[in-house]
Amino acid sequence: MGRKARIDHEELVRLAAEGWTNARLAEHFGVTESGVLQAKRAAGLSKPMTDHSRALPWKLRREHSQSGPATNLRNLSAAAQGRRIPKDRLNTALRWANRLVDNGLDIAYDPERGFHEVPAGDDSHVARVLAEAREATDAAGTTP
Repeated sequence: MGRKARIDHEELVRLAAEGWTNARLAEHFGVTESGVLQAKRAAGLSKPMTDHSRALPWKLRREHSQSGPATNLRNLSAAAQGRRIPKDRLNTALRWANRLVDNGLDIAYDPERGFHEVPAGDDSHVARVLAEAREATDAAGTTP
C-alpha cells in the first residue's frame, strides 16, 4: 500500500491564485479532485457552502429539486445568506414570492405531488424566506 499523497498548502495557494483548475491541481499533486477540494477547504480557499435547509426543509425528490419553486427558494436563501445572485434570478424569485404573499398563499411540498400552493397561515414559509432575503439585500444595498 502506497503512502498517502500530501498537498503542500503554500504551493496549492500559489497555483490556485494562478488560476489552475481543480483537475490540473489533482494531477499535479497526484490526488483526486475531491482531495483538492478538501485541501482548498482546509487552506481557507473555498467559500463556505450555502445552507438552504431553512428555505428548503423538505427531502426533495430528484425530479422536484430543479423545479421553479425549489430554484426560487434556493435563490432567496442564497440572497439571505449574503451571496451575490444574478439580478434576473433574484428578480424572478422576488416576483414569485411576492405574488404568493400578496395573494395570501404559501408553498407546501409533498414527494408525490411536488410543490403546490396552499393558503398561508400565520407562519407562512414563503413570507419568512422572502423577509430574510429582503432584509439581507436591503442591508447590503443590493435590492433590485
